[in-house]
Amino acid sequence: MGILHYGPEERCAADVLIQLALGEDLGSVGDITSLAVIPKDFIGQAHYIARTGGVVAGLTVVSQVCKAVNPALVLHQLVKDGSSVTPSSRLATVSGPLQDLLIAERTSLNFIQRLSGIASLTRKYVDAVQGTACQVLDTRKTTPGWRILEKYAVRCGGGTNHRMGLHDAVMIKDNHLAGLREHGTPIAEAILRARRAVQARTIVEIEVDNIQDMKEAMTAHPDIILLDNMSVELLCEAVKWRNQHARDVLLEASGGITLATIRSVAESGVDRISVGALTHSASAMDIALDYIE
Repeated sequence: MGILHYGPEERCAADVLIQLALGEDLGSVGDITSLAVIPKDFIGQAHYIARTGGVVAGLTVVSQVCKAVNPALVLHQLVKDGSSVTPSSRLATVSGPLQDLLIAERTSLNFIQRLSGIASLTRKYVDAVQGTACQVLDTRKTTPGWRILEKYAVRCGGGTNHRMGLHDAVMIKDNHLAGLREHGTPIAEAILRARRAVQARTIVEIEVDNIQDMKEAMTAHPDIILLDNMSVELLCEAVKWRNQHARDVLLEASGGITLATIRSVAESGVDRISVGALTHSASAMDIALDYIE
């Protein structure tokens, strides 16, 4: 299971997005509806309610939204991020100046609905491989600007983060290899070049789509070999060969894996399965803000 941690990086990423979101909502004149019809001294209270079941992620972001709108808004969390909830569950209560509560409503819901949707979908994938030793990972297929928060949501759902970006791990992909092949550079040499170029503890991973390339990559002992779009039969063959020749190399499956197929992929014996759908295809969780009269 991934480590659930909401730290300075997540908080900073959220602050940037919150300012962008409030800016596009309020423009240069603010919430003209609330300003027109709600007296400034009115105080209100409302519950964040889950309309459907799922896994919650983003309550800390909701708190940041409220504080960004007005520090006088107070959010009381009733559950924690990573919690599984049922329909009609109360997630949090917000209270304070009513004008500002209404200003914060949609922006806060946009964050928690999106992040909870990712966490909920991730939990389904994690549950599908329960009982195996296989990890479920995300990818870089994230919404531009949202990566840190979306990967946090994956952790809330019990998933594990792949590399954050191009800067923190080596991933030699098909187009790298295509360019290298054009100049006569073998797969093993690409791995050795990467080892020489990066710091000692940097992960070196390589993507292959056939058993022969996997065997060649094994000779250079990368940390991880990603087996792209291989059938379960080929995955089983790859695992058997790895177990006989290079047990220290992790195998990762990826490519078109769905909830219907992930169990059979995990049972092939691979160590990791990366699923782009966790972030690029998650539906928003239905969450509402209900005013308390």
